[in-house]
Amino acid sequence: MSVKRPTIVDVAERAGVSKSLVSLVMRGSPGVAARSRDAVLDAARELGYRPNAMARSLVRQSSGVFGCIVSDLHNPFFADVADGLEEAAVARGYRALLSAGFLDPGREAAAVETLLGLQADGLILLGPTLGLGTIEATARDIPVVIVGQRTRSAIMDSVCNDDRAGAQAVVDHLVALGHERIAHIHAGSRGGSADRRRGYEAAMSRHGLGDLTRTVRGAFTEEGGLAAMRTIIEGGDLPTAVFVANDFAAMGALEVLYAAGLRVPEDISVVGYDDIVTSHSVRVALTTVAQPALEMGRTAVNLLVERADQGRAQARHIVLPPRLVVRGTTAPPGVG
Repeated sequence: MSVKRPTIVDVAERAGVSKSLVSLVMRGSPGVAARSRDAVLDAARELGYRPNAMARSLVRQSSGVFGCIVSDLHNPFFADVADGLEEAAVARGYRALLSAGFLDPGREAAAVETLLGLQADGLILLGPTLGLGTIEATARDIPVVIVGQRTRSAIMDSVCNDDRAGAQAVVDHLVALGHERIAHIHAGSRGGSADRRRGYEAAMSRHGLGDLTRTVRGAFTEEGGLAAMRTIIEGGDLPTAVFVANDFAAMGALEVLYAAGLRVPEDISVVGYDDIVTSHSVRVALTTVAQPALEMGRTAVNLLVERADQGRAQARHIVLPPRLVVRGTTAPPGVG
């Protein structure tokens, strides 16, 4: 059952003042008696009331700051997105204030509250771990954009790449090389993992390889790739190719393969996702799917500006095309 959020009427009733006086206090208007101001602020604090950010922008009360919460600071992909959003924010006259969620919903929620307390004009969540309902509750008070995760929310905006198309391009590439036993290391329901898994399964079926579908749970981390690749090796019947949830996890998978004395791509082909900078410099350059990270960051800022400055109320969900980048970790099976 949803909890009713306090309104300006509730604050006025608790403080024993008029709604117009509450509005003046929330806008920081001068000329309000200290006693009345304190009564309003105390009532708002007790009720957990926060002024609506879009309403603040309509009366030209703006902090000029967008809050950005990164779920995993260790993942270089998010650094690329952050570069794009910082560039776009400055161009639009805003500053981006960065915070970290550390892949922990509790810490992510605390970061959201901190940014709300700083009166940020909007929030950008990069790969959030918070549940959709929690994020939507925040989006009722302040413009919110999710980056890297598809959503159909009618309340907030999102920008992501077409994960299904990217995964299907991976399978198409591997099948064209002659692979049939293609395994997939996924990351559960996080970010675009679910769509990548669906794209993988759909492409395998389309190529008549549905019976050879093999998925193993990992994570969007190097440790997740390490653990999942060990599971595949220990299970025997080694596939000829593995499509990994993202490049970060693919690095872990490659380390396990090298430690086991397996050659890439001679013994097994490996494909990642994201095209992070380190995918260019591993022992064998990684075949991967490039997400348009900079464009995703810029788009997220543009969506916030449309909400905060232009008053757009209808949700927008932008899906950008990915691009397969073929490098040295894929080859026909048995080339060595």
